[in-house]
Amino acid sequence: MRLNAKQITVLKVLLHLAGFLPFLWLLLSIDQGWFSADPAKDIQHFTGRMALKFLLASLAVTPVARYGKQPLLIRVRRLLGLWCFAWATLHLVSYSLLELGIDNIGLLGSELIYRPYLTFGLISWVILLLLAATSFQKAQRRLGKRWQTLHYTVYLVAILAPIHYLWSVKVLSPQPWIYALLAAILLAFRYKTFRKWWPW
Repeated sequence: MRLNAKQITVLKVLLHLAGFLPFLWLLLSIDQGWFSADPAKDIQHFTGRMALKFLLASLAVTPVARYGKQPLLIRVRRLLGLWCFAWATLHLVSYSLLELGIDNIGLLGSELIYRPYLTFGLISWVILLLLAATSFQKAQRRLGKRWQTLHYTVYLVAILAPIHYLWSVKVLSPQPWIYALLAAILLAFRYKTFRKWWPW
């Protein structure tokens, strides 16, 4: 059974809730003190994982739509991408303000040099910013064929973001590896696209 336009609208509402309700939980957790003795790290990890979840969900749309024969499902991809960018921005802001502090934002440059995983994270955020800014129809028309080429850079984010997470975690945990494995699987579905770029 194929999803119709009305069902896609309902799905969009549910996905917006999936993006917004965790933010309310985050605010409540901060207010109620539900985090550990290092709440700054907890907030950074929570926001980063939310960004990764929406990144993986957006990457999953195309194969699910194709193999599940749900062409209208493509309509939720931009929504998922924008929520990914929103959570990635919260992740960057939480690091900048809670880890460095408002008075030490200038240290971000040196941090990027001494902690390369931060560079991976920042590159991912910049790409997401470009994708979010050009995700609208007006930008698509203006960029023409270049729009698709630009949006292929999300695959680079799918590589760099899990590495950023793996590298940043100081304790052995299966969670970053699960995200990395899921990203690798979703990228594997694009093997035909990659073969066009690297025919060998």
